[in-house]
Amino acid sequence: MSYRTEEVAYVQTAQPAASVQAAQQQRSTAEYRALDAAHHIHPFSDMGSLNRSGSRVIVKAQDVYLWDSDDNKIIDGMAGLWCVNVGYGRKELADAAYRQMQELPFYNTFFKTTHPPVIELSALLAELAPEPFNHFFYCNSGSEGNDTVLRIVHQYWATQGKHSKKFVISRKNGYHGSTIAGGTLGGMGYMHEQMPSKVENIVHIDQPYFFGEAQGNLTPEEFALARAQQLEAKILEIGADNVAAFIGEPFQGAGGVIFPASTYWPEIQRICRKYDILLVADEVIGGFGRTGEWFAHQHFGFEPDLITLAKGLTSGYVPMGAVGLHDRVAKAIIENGDFNHGLTYSGHPVAAAVAIANLKLLRDEKIVERVKTDTGPYFQKKLRDTFANHPIIGEISGAGLVAGLQLAEDPKARKRFANGGEVGTICRDFCFNGNLIMRATGDRMLLSPPLVINKLEIDEIVSKAKKAVDATAQQLGIS
Repeated sequence: MSYRTEEVAYVQTAQPAASVQAAQQQRSTAEYRALDAAHHIHPFSDMGSLNRSGSRVIVKAQDVYLWDSDDNKIIDGMAGLWCVNVGYGRKELADAAYRQMQELPFYNTFFKTTHPPVIELSALLAELAPEPFNHFFYCNSGSEGNDTVLRIVHQYWATQGKHSKKFVISRKNGYHGSTIAGGTLGGMGYMHEQMPSKVENIVHIDQPYFFGEAQGNLTPEEFALARAQQLEAKILEIGADNVAAFIGEPFQGAGGVIFPASTYWPEIQRICRKYDILLVADEVIGGFGRTGEWFAHQHFGFEPDLITLAKGLTSGYVPMGAVGLHDRVAKAIIENGDFNHGLTYSGHPVAAAVAIANLKLLRDEKIVERVKTDTGPYFQKKLRDTFANHPIIGEISGAGLVAGLQLAEDPKARKRFANGGEVGTICRDFCFNGNLIMRATGDRMLLSPPLVINKLEIDEIVSKAKKAVDATAQQLGIS
């Protein structure tokens, strides 16, 4: 049997889906919602509105499906938060955590100590990552990873005697986490408005968002090149001797699954090399197979100096993040004294054990290869065929098992809805009520299902997405 068949058989024996309420629900949905409203502050939420409507209580998951406290079966088109790459319910990962908790539940990697899980994980990552990446620093999340990037970047230039290199350039509508440093690096204006202070020496250039921001008759390739060249203009404005790094997601995830044209990243890399600036790829979403390559920068054909990792590192089963260092950066850090940065849980043994089990599944079951050659192309074609000439879909972007659908008032004229965020919310709610998790970022609808999804499940996602988009168009009076 395939691993999916084996896992389904295991779950059905241990606890069939039909018994979700009986086996897991200790309280009624109303009781759960009341307690949630009384004590829980949710991320990125209008709590007053949420508490009035009530949270959906998720109680169980298996493969690509979730069940709520009312026993509704929901297909997860977002792999949790872009992270559950091997799907839910993988016993191998639970067993790895259990064994490690029994043997060594915790020890730190400070004070000249280490432990087998973090050693083995580092060696495995070096095997899976492109050849120049042989050293890894661990943390708990992508946000902490990008904080760590700032520390590494500044320490690197200090070791080179170039202390004036302090500025880091990022992009508007990029997302690099929710800490003060990660939030400053990101270009989300609504986040900046709620931050009492920001990290200094971080500046932004425009994003390569062709559908929403291209003017005139530029082709996608010309537009992407022009946006990349803003980096050079910003470097010259600040002074090359003052610029330390440029950071970007290979494709913008939370910003709407924005894929730049092929001219973008080669030009960004050329400019970074010309002015001796470190190039950082935020691979928190793109890493570990999402585009059909192990890392999204490989899909776009550029070579970063640092990579930020999280999410798919453990498939979300436990929190863990990491930063991969190119050999030349690692050498400078290693050979030049103390690196005064770390966290209590850097390289946590249980997280490392789960990450090893997860990465071995991705490797040994050839899940990434299947995304590249089979399910990824099928998913992309299915979306494009289904939404071709749809009255409110302006474009579909993506590769592998990640996609963004642009909602538009006039697709052919690239005219967006004036109230795009409201339209996106309408569509998201139709998805949610139709038992599909599909995320809305403003006027873009996002999909990023588990990498183990099969073609029948892809058909289900696309069919449910089509019903939601059709219902949105109908509510707007567009046909």
